Amino acid sequence: MAKKVRKVSNFANKQFDFILLITVMILLALGLIMVLSASSPSSLSETGDDSYVYFRKQSGSALLGIAAMLFLSKVDYRFYKKFYKIAYIGSIILLLMVLIPKVGVEAGGARRWINLGIQFQPSEIAKIGMIIFFASYLSDHRKELNGIKNGFFKPFLILAPVIFILLFIQDHLSASVVMILIVSVMMIIAGCKLTYFLTVGTVGVGVGAARIICTC
Repeated sequence: MAKKVRKVSNFANKQFDFILLITVMILLALGLIMVLSASSPSSLSETGDDSYVYFRKQSGSALLGIAAMLFLSKVDYRFYKKFYKIAYIGSIILLLMVLIPKVGVEAGGARRWINLGIQFQPSEIAKIGMIIFFASYLSDHRKELNGIKNGFFKPFLILAPVIFILLFIQDHLSASVVMILIVSVMMIIAGCKLTYFLTVGTVGVGVGAARIICTC
């Protein structure tokens, strides 16, 4: 028991990766500056005298995100592995809920939001779920990642496309692209062969271009 307590204490006292922390803060600051620049005219037009409405809302979300980051950084990353199946299945369920009438909220011709008393985009939660799931999958199959079955076919052409297709149906092309990039980078870093991704990537670019043309 004492050893377990000591391990938890040692982990909690570990220092942050300051390079990563500074990078995140810089990107966050740039994002807030862009939000302020893009939203000020609309905010001023809607309120008449306040050009910081959307900036304040986004800043509040940023502060909550920082607090969550600091808290979760104290949790042993191996703890999340216990929930990798729940993360995957939960992501699928949330994305399916978008398609349910009166639950999914349509705006601008796209259905990307869920209204459960509060409105949120399930794609944002699905990104975290996919990271947890694929980190666990790649860790469990790290000795088999050079093969086409467990190193490409199963994760990228069977498991991941379920999420990609649901986002595609929602006309959420940007989230689809981000999700594909996240999974691809994780798999390549883990040791999967780059040639597989180059081949499928070429086809994916063609499909994405066709989708954009068809929606114009």
